[in-house]
Amino acid sequence: MAANRRPTLADVAREVGVSAKTVSRVLNGDGPVSPRTREQVLAAVAELGFQPNLMARNIRVGGPDTTIGLVVPDLGNPFFGAVAGGIEDTVRDRGLTLLMGSSAEDPDRERDLTEKFLARRVSILMVVPSVGADHSHLRTHRSTGLPVVFIDRPAVGLSADSVVSSNRAGAHDGVAHLIAHGHRRIGFVGDLPTKLYTRRERLSGYRSALREAGLPHDRSLITSAHDQHAAANATSRLLALADPPTALFAGNNMVALGIVAELSRSKRKDIAVVAFDDLPLAEALEPALTVVAQDPEEIGRTAAATALARLDGDRSGTRSRTITVPTRLIVRGSGERPALAMQGAAPN
Repeated sequence: MAANRRPTLADVAREVGVSAKTVSRVLNGDGPVSPRTREQVLAAVAELGFQPNLMARNIRVGGPDTTIGLVVPDLGNPFFGAVAGGIEDTVRDRGLTLLMGSSAEDPDRERDLTEKFLARRVSILMVVPSVGADHSHLRTHRSTGLPVVFIDRPAVGLSADSVVSSNRAGAHDGVAHLIAHGHRRIGFVGDLPTKLYTRRERLSGYRSALREAGLPHDRSLITSAHDQHAAANATSRLLALADPPTALFAGNNMVALGIVAELSRSKRKDIAVVAFDDLPLAEALEPALTVVAQDPEEIGRTAAATALARLDGDRSGTRSRTITVPTRLIVRGSGERPALAMQGAAPN
């Protein structure tokens, strides 16, 4: 056998001097084999470093793979990494392995990934939907028993279980906190695209907090960004308005990084900031960042528990469920800068 080639079932059979079918019987435990032959086969498997192709076996026998397919928009976003960690913690004891892929917020790429996972006959499929994606193609798979759970955003064109954060209520709490500290002009820097479910929900929460306080909805204070650089530029434009905001609400963690970077660069210590979603080292900033914290690990655990229940036969009607995981306001300093103290003061 060539040194750079992975050993095959045929290589094991040749090493022992038996048929490939006999090796398969030993590995799968599905047929009569003498103890001596079994011992020789297992010794050859260990010596050659042979790894059975579980995917091929499962397809052959018509059973599911021992994997979970998870599609996320961005593998580099720590939020989705934490969600994946929560899933893994929950499914590990069931002997399931998590496989991940990134859609890069592209609906075509998302569908391609889901089709690849389905071809593997994954036991569970989990998806963070891309904007513009249509999930009706998963209807047959779901109706035949495949647990399908959507995370962070609900499905489109498909009735399926989903686990989301309390986006609207959380954003409302964050903006109300700024209003309570005297702010009347509060900028909103949301994610892109504008049709994104989480952006729409958080913008609704922003607007409802203003409405409850009797404050006008000024469209000039609402802007968008999808990454740190764009968020920094958006912050600069807001602060350059003739009547600029005294506080900013960041629509997600990446936006918050851009806002903080721009305020630091321009030496603006007079602007209050509340961010939706926590950041690594948020407490190390000066001042520390006040956030509306999601619980991504709990989102992952809840999604996994929901999927496992379906896998175990829970049909509680075939109706889908939407489970909302609460957020919490963490007060650290940046959102408590009072507007009154800044009126008439020059930036420093």
